[in-house]
Amino acid sequence: MADAWLHIVGIGEEGMDGLMPATRAVIEAAEIIVGGDRHHALSDSVTAERVAWPHPFDALIDVLKGYRGRRVVVLATGDPLWFSVGARIGRALPAGEIVFHPQLSAFQLASVRMGWSMADLETLTVHGRPVEQMIAFIQPDARLLILTTGSETPGQIARFLTERGFGASPMTVLANMGGAQESRFDGVAESWDHAVPAFNTLAVECRAAPAAALLPRVPGLADELFQHDGTMTKREVRAATLAKLMPMRGALLWDIGTGCGSVAVEWMRAARYARAVGIEPRADRRAMAAANALALGAPRLEIVDGVVPAALEGLEAPDAVFIGGGLSREVFVAAWEALRPLGRLVANAVTLESEAVLAELHAEFGGELVRIAVQRAEPVGSYRGWRASMPVTQWSLVKR
Repeated sequence: MADAWLHIVGIGEEGMDGLMPATRAVIEAAEIIVGGDRHHALSDSVTAERVAWPHPFDALIDVLKGYRGRRVVVLATGDPLWFSVGARIGRALPAGEIVFHPQLSAFQLASVRMGWSMADLETLTVHGRPVEQMIAFIQPDARLLILTTGSETPGQIARFLTERGFGASPMTVLANMGGAQESRFDGVAESWDHAVPAFNTLAVECRAAPAAALLPRVPGLADELFQHDGTMTKREVRAATLAKLMPMRGALLWDIGTGCGSVAVEWMRAARYARAVGIEPRADRRAMAAANALALGAPRLEIVDGVVPAALEGLEAPDAVFIGGGLSREVFVAAWEALRPLGRLVANAVTLESEAVLAELHAEFGGELVRIAVQRAEPVGSYRGWRASMPVTQWSLVKR
């Protein structure tokens, strides 16, 4: 690639000795080498201008652009395109200006050490990200490989597992894989007490106790798993709502009138990297939504204090919109105009007034209008009977 000036090189614990000759030559010819302290230490035999990661890290792209035209190497760990800096750079600079030089990733090395097939496990990172986001992946018999943030991360994850009835889950910390200082620490979540190196990869084999919390990523979590004040999108209606919203990888949801956040949280759990903005004017409900997001593995839920449609101004255009509260024609029009092509909109109503709004909008814009009625068996004296919840009228449509 004649126009490439930036080389992004994965480097392992073996340092320069573990690189292919051609990759080693790229580093040796560099004018500038960018990386963390660990990366510079692994390549200290090379004479070049050394640049540390910038602070804040988001400034990296501007720093690199300032070097355009010179021979620049960015050092990363393992595979620079797998939960690493290479992906961020690749999104910001033209592909023809970059050459990637991957090494074995920490996931590949860890799967070999554990004897696990990579096709049968989940690869996650909490490095520099909220640790709580791994909670959504705690499932019976799941195998997880997790890039951690530091020495304290395995203990935090052990607590999450134990609190949810997965305390018997075996855990293994693998550190400095491929190097002379490689080490391994084995234990179980409920009694984990190892002091481990800061740079490590965690392997977890989830084992559920009979009373373990079952938190599938398929929408429809039990209502009692959420903090709420009684006003929420209930389980069966929530599952039907998410089916129409269609969570997809990386997609953004506006949850208007988010309440306790149940729809937004389940949206984020249902697809990798799905994002959500919950708009809620009441402080008590915003607090509940934040607590639910942390407890159920959606810590990146963004919560906005405001009343629609004014609160929608300046937000990134959504891939889906749920109107669970504050329904009006004005709110619908603002959300519909912001919605991206192929975006999905779902609005639920329980009052006659809101139902009338939906009927009018359905007649004008089309879509699907359904009524959802749920009855649950409950005690009636010494017997049982059906107790009906308030029926929900649901309108859904796709923007073409």
